[in-house]
Amino acid sequence: MSRGEAISFTPDLASRLPLYLQLARHLGQLVREGRFKTHEALPSERGLSETLGLSRVTARKAIDQLVGQGLIVRRHGSGNYIAPQIEQATSQLSSFSEELRQRGFKPSSRWLKRACTAATPDEQLSLGLSPGARVARLERLRLADGTVMAYEVSVLPESVLPDPISVDSSLYEHLAERGQAPARALQHLRAMNASPRHAELLGVPTGQALLHITRVGYLEGGMPVELTHSYCRSDLYGFVSEIRRER
Repeated sequence: MSRGEAISFTPDLASRLPLYLQLARHLGQLVREGRFKTHEALPSERGLSETLGLSRVTARKAIDQLVGQGLIVRRHGSGNYIAPQIEQATSQLSSFSEELRQRGFKPSSRWLKRACTAATPDEQLSLGLSPGARVARLERLRLADGTVMAYEVSVLPESVLPDPISVDSSLYEHLAERGQAPARALQHLRAMNASPRHAELLGVPTGQALLHITRVGYLEGGMPVELTHSYCRSDLYGFVSEIRRER
C-alpha cells in the first residue's frame, strides 16, 4: 500500500465483535492480501485513531492482535512494521538461504557456535557413526531481512566438514563446493512450545508454538551427511505441500 493510499475501515455496528477485533481483522486481511510490503511501516496508533475516528486504545489493541499473530513486528522507538512471511515447499530440498532468495528476502546468519565436538549417541545413530566419532557442530540464528526466523543446529561428520569455521553463510553452498551436498533428505515436522532458551534466542514468549524440523540429508549413494534441528517461529514460517488423490 502506497504511503498516499489511506486505510479505510467501516465498523459493523450490528456485530457483537469488539471494535478493536474488527479493526485487527480488517488490517490483517490487508496484510495477507499483500496490500503492504514486507518491512513497510504501519501508520502509528495515533495516526490510525485520527484517520479512522477511533480511540487510541482501540488502535493499540488492534495492533497488539496483529503482533500476537506474527503479522506485525513492533520496534520500540521506531514503529510497527510488516513482518516477513515464509512458506517453504516440503517436496523440494533446498537450503534456508536458497528459499529466502527465491522469495526476494535477504538471508543472513548470526553464528552462535562453529566447532568440532564428540557426537552424541543420537547423532551417531542418525549419521551412522561409530562410538567416539567427532562431528562439526554449527549453531546459528537464521534471519530474513534482519528478522530472526529460526534457531538451527546442524551436525555433520568431521570427515565431511573438517573446518566448520570455513562455513560463511549457506551450508549447502559450502558442501556443494566440496562435492558433498545432500541429494535427498528426510524431514520430520512437529509442533512444540518454546523453552525459555528458545524463547530468548527467537525473541518470543516462553511457551509460544514453534515448528521443530528434524532433517537428515543423504548423498546420492545413501550416505548420511547432515543432521539438522531447526526451531522455527510458527508465526513467521510455514510449510506448504501439494497432494493428489489417486484415481
